[in-house]
Amino acid sequence: MPVNSPPAPQPPLVLDTLAHPGLPNDECPRRARIQLDLLLLAIEALDLGGGEAMLAISRELALEGLVKNRVHLWLLRGTNPMRRYSQRRPLQIEEAKALVVIICTLARRLTVLVRQLLVGYQQLADRQLSPEHHFRLADYLSRFRSHFRARMNPRRAGVIAYSTDEKLDELAVQLLQQLLLCSGVLGPQRLWSSLFDGEVS
Repeated sequence: MPVNSPPAPQPPLVLDTLAHPGLPNDECPRRARIQLDLLLLAIEALDLGGGEAMLAISRELALEGLVKNRVHLWLLRGTNPMRRYSQRRPLQIEEAKALVVIICTLARRLTVLVRQLLVGYQQLADRQLSPEHHFRLADYLSRFRSHFRARMNPRRAGVIAYSTDEKLDELAVQLLQQLLLCSGVLGPQRLWSSLFDGEVS
């Protein structure tokens, strides 16, 4: 029997605030995998350095055991079945928790910009003007549409539903609203619970 063997790695304490959803196994349901990836896609559209920021947050919060590097992050996001190159591997609960914490940390840092875009969107809607009248909003929407179309499989039913610019803009704004909710003190808990609504009996 070996002596002085290293202890099994433990998940960071920051993940302990997110309760286990009580699923029959430790794999995330389809809807949760899609939602996490779309929120990360919105962050990338908001911040040109979003991909690097995700990895930096992983290091800051000692999540490298769950989000090891750029390739591993790509594999985790590839569990979204809407992707062109979706992965058959499951997304484990602890991995999903790590993504939730990364999303909420970045959402907190982007709070001012997210609020500005949502206020601008509402003002344009009140005046019945298109998003092109707000430079930063139009820029965000354009990047989101570009990211979505480049990375999602156009043959998937869930992707076909967003075949027009208008539908994609609606999705992009919905994701902004969700990111704003994620930015609060209880943001991680709110997002985590929302991922499993209807999944747990």
